[in-house]
Amino acid sequence: MLFPDAAFRLDRSRNATSQVFEHLRELIVSLAVAPGTVLPRPQLCDYFGLSQAPIREALLRLEEERLVDIFPQHQTRVRGIDLASARQAHFLRLSVELEMVHALAQQPDPALERILLALVARQHACLAGDDLAGFTSLDIEFHRRMYEAAALPDLWSMMRSASGNLDRLRRMHLPLSRKAESILEQHTRIARCIGAGDAVGAQAIVRVHLSGTLNALDALRERYPDLMLPADFAPASLAA
Repeated sequence: MLFPDAAFRLDRSRNATSQVFEHLRELIVSLAVAPGTVLPRPQLCDYFGLSQAPIREALLRLEEERLVDIFPQHQTRVRGIDLASARQAHFLRLSVELEMVHALAQQPDPALERILLALVARQHACLAGDDLAGFTSLDIEFHRRMYEAAALPDLWSMMRSASGNLDRLRRMHLPLSRKAESILEQHTRIARCIGAGDAVGAQAIVRVHLSGTLNALDALRERYPDLMLPADFAPASLAA
């Protein structure tokens, strides 16, 4: 079986390509499918119970997000973590979220603070139960709720599509050096600063919160050298 620890059930009411894309993306971003893994299309068709067309379209979307490399007439392979892509996603996300929390704190909403703190409480429970997958899902939900409160849903979608490589680094970093505990503390402080109308404080915490993984990049590269693209990597389509 191609993905022995994963389960897929097609929802006939939704677009099949989108479901294949979402499922494969989560497997790749969570590192359940490691960089370098070959994804044979016949096996993907068997796994998803679908024809070649939705599989091909889903893989093309993953290629656009720099999560797979497609070698025509040869193979599709999960791409090593692209550090240049991760750095650009970090810069974009930091720029947006600094302005976002400033705007949210300018108009404090007690209901939003309660929602965010409730998510933090659920994250605490996941961490206590050693459920890092649930912890990560709630981490994403915490930030999505802020984008929603700031009326920036399209920016959230754009941010998610640009962040695959950064998210893989974050998954690698999460079990190390009490990273999860620091996320809980920072989420709590962000929520309370927004609730208190402290725009400057919220921005200061967001800057620290979003920079932790890239600050640990040297340690991650040393620990997981086989998961990263080499610094001088050029995609086959750009090679001479």
